[in-house]
Amino acid sequence: MTSKFEWLARAGYAARGVVFLLISGLALFSSFGGGRPDTRNALDSLLQQPFGRIWLGLIGLGLAGFVAWRLAQSLADADNHGPGWKSVAIRAALFGSAATYAGLAVYAFAHALANDSGGGGNGEESMAAWAMSQPFGRFLAAAIGLGFVIGGCVTAYKGFSQRFRRYLKLPGDRNGPLALLSIYGLAARGVLFAIVGIFFTYAAFSLDPQQAGSTADALEWIRQLPFGAFLYLVVAAGLAAFGLYNFVEARYRIVDAPTLEKARHSLPV
Repeated sequence: MTSKFEWLARAGYAARGVVFLLISGLALFSSFGGGRPDTRNALDSLLQQPFGRIWLGLIGLGLAGFVAWRLAQSLADADNHGPGWKSVAIRAALFGSAATYAGLAVYAFAHALANDSGGGGNGEESMAAWAMSQPFGRFLAAAIGLGFVIGGCVTAYKGFSQRFRRYLKLPGDRNGPLALLSIYGLAARGVLFAIVGIFFTYAAFSLDPQQAGSTADALEWIRQLPFGAFLYLVVAAGLAAFGLYNFVEARYRIVDAPTLEKARHSLPV
C-alpha cells in the first residue's frame, strides 16, 4: 500500500519533471518567442496559460512534497547511505537541494497568489549575494560554486554509470529505452550544473554576484562554443530528457518513509 509520504515524494518528482520540461521548451523555442530558459521563467510561463495560477499552485504543492522528500533523504537517511563522512557529504548535497527547491516552491506559491510574472534576478545571483554578505563570504561563495561543479560531475557520472538503478525498480535491461533516456537526461543536467558552478565560483573571486549565471546563462555560453548551435540543441533537448527522467522516478523510485530512529543511527561516528 502506498503511504501518504510516498505520494508526496512521487508528486515532487513529477512537479520537478514539469519544471524541466518547461525549461527545455523555453530553451528550444527561445529563438522564436524570447524568454530565458531557467526555473523561475519556466514557472512564470505557466501564468500565461489557461488556469495558469491553478497550475502554478499545483506545481508549488508538488515541489513542497519534493522538499519533504529531500529532507527525509538528508536528515533521516531515507536512502540508507549509512554512517560515515561520505554519507554525510551526500546528504549535505541533498539538504542543499531541499533548500533550493524550497525557494522555488515559495516563488511558485507567491506568484500563483499574486499573479505577478515579474522575475527579477535569478536565484543564483540572489544566493551569491547572500553568501558574499556573510563573514568570509568570498570563500563561502567559492565553496558553494565548487559544490555545484562537483554535483554536476556526480550527476553526469550517475547517468553514465547507471548508478541511478540502485534506487529505481526500473524494468528492462541496461540499454532499454528508459535507461537510455535517464542517461541522456542526467548527463545534460550534470553538464549544465557544472557550468553554473563555474560561473558561481567566478562570481566569488570577482566579488560580483551578477556573474553567478543561471541555467539560461550556461546554455548561452554553450551556444558560443564551436558547433555551439548543435551543442545547444543537444543539451536543451537533454533537459527535456531530464524532465522525463523525473517522471520515471515518480513511477519507479524506491521511497522509504523516514524515521527518527534511522536519523539518529545514521549520524557520523
